[in-house]
Amino acid sequence: MKFKKIFISSVLISVMGLKGVCFAKENNAKDATQELPEVVVTATRTETPITETPGSVTVITKKDIEIKNPKTIDEALNDIPGVLVKRGKGLMDTLARITLRGIPGQQRTLVMMDGIVLNNPYYGGIKIAGFFPENLEKIEVVKGPFSSLYGGYAMGGVVNFITKMPEKREFTLKSGYGSSFDRGEAMDDLRRFYISFGDKIANKFSFFISYGRHDTNGYPTNPVIRNSAPPAGILGYINSYDKYGNPVYIYGDKGDNTWWDDGITVKAQYDFSKDTALRLTFMRNRYKYDYDNPHTYLYNATTGQSLYYPKEYYYLAGSGGRTQNIFGLNFNTKILKNLLMKFNLSYLTTEKDWYISPSYGATISGGPGKLSDTIQNRYYIDLQFSLPLFTNQILTFGGSFIKDYANTKEKNLSDWRDETSTTTLKYQSKGKTQSYAIFIQDEIEISPNLTAYLGIREDWWKTYDGYVNQIGTTGYPIEYDSHSESCFSPKFAIVYKPFEKTTLKTSIGKAFRPPTVYELYRTWTSSYSGITYAGNPNLKPETVVSWDIGIEQKLWKGAKMEITYFQNNMKNLIYSKTVNATYQEKVNVGKAQSKGIEFSIEQKFRKWLKLFANFTYTDSEIKENDAKPSTEGKRLTYTPLWMGNIGAELKRGKFSAYIVGRYVDKMYGNDENKDKKSYVYGSYDEYFVVDASFSYKFNKFTTLSLTLNNIFDEDYYQYYKAPGRSWFAELSIKF
Repeated sequence: MKFKKIFISSVLISVMGLKGVCFAKENNAKDATQELPEVVVTATRTETPITETPGSVTVITKKDIEIKNPKTIDEALNDIPGVLVKRGKGLMDTLARITLRGIPGQQRTLVMMDGIVLNNPYYGGIKIAGFFPENLEKIEVVKGPFSSLYGGYAMGGVVNFITKMPEKREFTLKSGYGSSFDRGEAMDDLRRFYISFGDKIANKFSFFISYGRHDTNGYPTNPVIRNSAPPAGILGYINSYDKYGNPVYIYGDKGDNTWWDDGITVKAQYDFSKDTALRLTFMRNRYKYDYDNPHTYLYNATTGQSLYYPKEYYYLAGSGGRTQNIFGLNFNTKILKNLLMKFNLSYLTTEKDWYISPSYGATISGGPGKLSDTIQNRYYIDLQFSLPLFTNQILTFGGSFIKDYANTKEKNLSDWRDETSTTTLKYQSKGKTQSYAIFIQDEIEISPNLTAYLGIREDWWKTYDGYVNQIGTTGYPIEYDSHSESCFSPKFAIVYKPFEKTTLKTSIGKAFRPPTVYELYRTWTSSYSGITYAGNPNLKPETVVSWDIGIEQKLWKGAKMEITYFQNNMKNLIYSKTVNATYQEKVNVGKAQSKGIEFSIEQKFRKWLKLFANFTYTDSEIKENDAKPSTEGKRLTYTPLWMGNIGAELKRGKFSAYIVGRYVDKMYGNDENKDKKSYVYGSYDEYFVVDASFSYKFNKFTTLSLTLNNIFDEDYYQYYKAPGRSWFAELSIKF
C-alpha cells in the first residue's frame, strides 16, 4: 500500500505542477507547436486519425520507441494505461505476456505484427523472443472487444506491431553490453547486437533486412525448495515461506538462467503505382535457455564440505527453446475508381518448441530425462475491401480463413543434457482447428462532429483430428470426434466532438476466443497420482460483452487529459472441473467481470520536454464457477487492482532522456486468491520500479546510450525473483 499512496500523491502533485507551469506559459505562442494527428489502421482497418477512432487507442511512434530504448518489443508498452506487461525474469521469461483491461491470459488479447497473428496455435500465448524494436515503425494498441473486425483472441483488445519499410538508403549498426550492479541479482553479461540495411530504388522497389541477437549469463531464478529442514549436522539452508504462507527451506538454486535469442527479418516491396503495391516478408526467430551448474547452500557442519542433499536430481533444471518462421504476402490495390482491396496471406510455422525435464535419478553428470516438443503451424488469409459511399460513409467488408495445427510429442532421453539422445515415444497429443468468417463495418459521418461505427462479423469455427496417446497407459490412444460452433460478434461505437478540444467516445461490443488445441486435446494421466487431466473437444468459445465511455480533453497549451470507464462481462470461461477422485476435465462454466477507470494526463513543452502520468483501476471478480465454487467472489488471476506510471521525456540538442516510475499492485496466481504471502518464490508482489534511458548523439551518425533498470533496486517477485538493479550501454551507428 505504501507504493500506492506514494504513486497517487506523485500523480496529483505532478498534475498541479503542470497546471501552474502551463498557465504561466500560456501566452507564449512559440512554446506550442501544431502537430498533425496520428493516423492509425488497427481500430477500423482503414487509415483514420486517432482522434476519430472508435474506442480507446494508443499509438507508440518510432520516436517514442527510440527515446525509450527498449530491448524487447513488449517493453515499449510498459507505460500505457490499461496495459499489463508481465515479464517476471527479464529476457529469460518465456511466458512474458501482454494483457489489456483486466482480461487475464495472453490468449485473450490479440497480438499481431503487420496484421499477422502471433498468438500461437497450441495454447494461444506468445513467445516474444527474437523480435527487435529497431524494426518497428510504430505500435498501435486498441483496447476493448474487436472480434467484429479480427475474430478470435480479441477479447481484451488488439496490439499491432507495425514494422518499417525504408524510403531511402539506411544502415544501422548497434552493439552493447550491460550487467547487474550486484553480480547474480539481474541479467549478468548482457550482450546485444543489431544490424540492418534497407533502400528504395527508383521510387518503386524497397527492401529491408535486419539481424539481431541477445546473449546473457542470466542470474539464478529457480530456488531448490523443500518442505522440511535437512537433518542435524547439515547447515546453510535458508528459512522461508511458500506463496501460501507455509514454512519452507531453501537448499540452493538450480544455477544461473542463461539465455540467447536472435531474429532475422527480410522484407521486399514493389510499388506498381500510387495505389498498388506488393510486399513479401520473412521473419525467423529463435531462442534457447539453459542453466549452468546448480548451487547448493548446504554444507557439512563438521567438514565444511558442500552437499547436494537429498539428491542431485532436485537441483537440476533442463534447457529449452524455439525456432519459428513467418512468411507473409500483402497486396494492396484500387479496383475501379474508389474500391480499395487489401489481401493478406501468412504462414507461421514452429519448427520446434521444446523443453527438457530431468527424470528422477538424473545427476549433474547425466542420467535419464524427457524431451517435450510441439510443432505448430498456421495458415491465415484475409481479404478486405473499403468503399466510400455517398459523401459521408465508408463501408469496410471482407472475409478471412485461419487454420491451426499443433502436435506435441514427449520422448525419453538417455541423457537429459543432450536433446538429441531421444529413445522411445512416451506421449503424443495433436489436433487441428479452422474458422471461416465474413465481416462488415459501416462508418457513418452523421454530422461534421458526430461519427458512428457499426460492425458485425460471423465466424464458423471447427476442431477436428484430435488424438492423444500415452504409451503404455490403459485407455490410450484416444481419437476425438470433430466439433463446430459459430460466433456472432457485433460492435457499435460513437465518436462525438461537441467542442474543438473535446472528444467523447463510447462503444459496446461482443468478442470471443475459441478454445486452443491445448485445451481441446491435452489429455494425460499422472504416473504418480493416477489422476487423468483431460482436454475437452466439445468446449465452446469464451465470450465477452464490453462497453466503455471516455473523454479526451485538450487543456491548456501542450496539455491533454483522457479518462475512460470500461466494463467487461465474460462468459463460458474455461476451467478444469474435478469429475471424480481420478478425473479432471476442462469445461465451460465460468462467468467473470472486470470494470475500471483509465486516466492519463500529459504536458508537452515545445518539442523538447514531455511530462506524463496515468493510472488504471481494475475491479475484477469471478462471478460464477460451478466447476470450482470456491473461486466465486475472488479476483481474477494476474489482474492488479491498481497500476500507474509517471515519467518524463526530454530531448534537447544532442541529448535525450526518458525516465519512468511504474507501479503494479499485488496480483494473485491462484484462482482462490490463497497466495497472499508476498516477497517469496511464486508470489506476484506489488512493486514500484524506476527505469531510465539516456542518449547522447555525438554527430549525425553516432549515438551512445545508457539504460538503468530498477534504479532503486526494488526487491520483489513476479513468480520468479525479478531482476535487480542493472545497467546497459550501447553504441549506435546510423546513416
